[in-house]
Amino acid sequence: MVDDFSTTPQRVPAVPAWPAVLTVMLILCVPLLAQRPAADYDHLGRDILKELIETDTTHSSGSTTIAAERIGSRLRTAGFPAGDVQILTGADRHGNLVARYRGTGARKPILFLAHLDVVEARREDWSMDPFALTERDGFFYGRGTLDVKGGAATLVAAFMRLRQEGFVPDRDLVLALTADEEGGTDNGVQWLLASHRDLFDYDYCINVDAGGPEWRNGKVVAIDVEAAEKVYQSFTLTAKHPGGHSSLPTRDNAIYRLAAALQRLAAFEFPARTNDVTRAYFAAMAPLASRPEQTTDMRAVSTEPLNTAAATRLSAASAFYSALLRTTCVATMLQGGHAENALPQTAQATVNCRMLPDDKPGAVQQTLQRVVADPQIEIASLGPPTPSPPSPLAPDVFTAIETVSRQVWGDIPVVPFMETGATDGLYLRNAGIPVYGVAPIPYDVDDVRSHGKDERIMVRSYSDGLEFAYRLIARLGKGQM
Repeated sequence: MVDDFSTTPQRVPAVPAWPAVLTVMLILCVPLLAQRPAADYDHLGRDILKELIETDTTHSSGSTTIAAERIGSRLRTAGFPAGDVQILTGADRHGNLVARYRGTGARKPILFLAHLDVVEARREDWSMDPFALTERDGFFYGRGTLDVKGGAATLVAAFMRLRQEGFVPDRDLVLALTADEEGGTDNGVQWLLASHRDLFDYDYCINVDAGGPEWRNGKVVAIDVEAAEKVYQSFTLTAKHPGGHSSLPTRDNAIYRLAAALQRLAAFEFPARTNDVTRAYFAAMAPLASRPEQTTDMRAVSTEPLNTAAATRLSAASAFYSALLRTTCVATMLQGGHAENALPQTAQATVNCRMLPDDKPGAVQQTLQRVVADPQIEIASLGPPTPSPPSPLAPDVFTAIETVSRQVWGDIPVVPFMETGATDGLYLRNAGIPVYGVAPIPYDVDDVRSHGKDERIMVRSYSDGLEFAYRLIARLGKGQM
């Protein structure tokens, strides 16, 4: 146990408190595991992370099939029967791995989920090669270290370690590493649900692409468990004009018109709103705030009616808190014009929105139209959104996470959480499978570099994540070793 990570224990009101005797019984149900990963398993985890980072899985030039095959080979070498390690491919470079760790069958299986694909990264944008694992100043750098090859590697290492130790769970444990979560036309979870529905009979799913231990001011202070997520929806804003010769400019320029509209959008903020999950999150995090005034504001937004002044202060202090409190829409792409010596005939921006679960896409589009305040700019949605229902706050899942997190990081609160992005969990929730997002690797909420320059995780955090994943899978499997 890392003693300097311990904090005063907190309880989340939405999750029932369990008697101390039950907690002791749960701890005794699984034999005592190693306090920290043995050196060889820590080394194994690094090897797996290196292999995944250095296997190109971008949409433009990479292959999740190759990554899945390499992990599949590792699992077979660790003793998994060949028939229990499947590479399932809907499109040539977009393969998925599904590996089954067979148990006694006393209970319904659990799915452990991560994705293999990563967003693009250009060498000229980074301080080092994004597709080589670089250890520097206590960090691992590389595209996917945080999102989410690091999490995938912890799951693979845990499955291998438990297999080699002779662990026998009382239920099947299934590992799925999938394609095209970050975009593209061959989303692995969607395709598997459509083509291999027989593989998806699970009690619930643990998704390492959300939630996880929050690292603040040099220590882990809480572990977030994603039980709901915002809805992904993009729109295009398009300005058109007849154009003409650039030597005869007019005031009505498509690029200028679009730029003015984007300036109005940049100055706009959707109103703050909370739901059961976000209110529980702020209630649990309030005692852990770094400043007394922030504690007061968090408590103020954890009850109804919402204190809008407190929400405004929290939003100004943190983009993270702002995203938890409201729908957000931000310009992410631009294109315009057709020649440097011609007036632009078309200028277009892509605006990506992350909507609160109960927001209606039509209402958000109407709000954008009102904010843009220009009837000559056409606003259109890019495909239908896919909302998903929140998962129930299952006591057995939260108790297991609480027990294991206490073993690794000390007494920290386990907090229900709404993911501000979007994950493949939404497809599973819509298929009737509850999903709980819990990344094993502690992340710094003020240094989230997913999709950006010099993506990284702390070396120490990765080591802790290996141990957390190992213990959690064993706890949820409740097997005999």
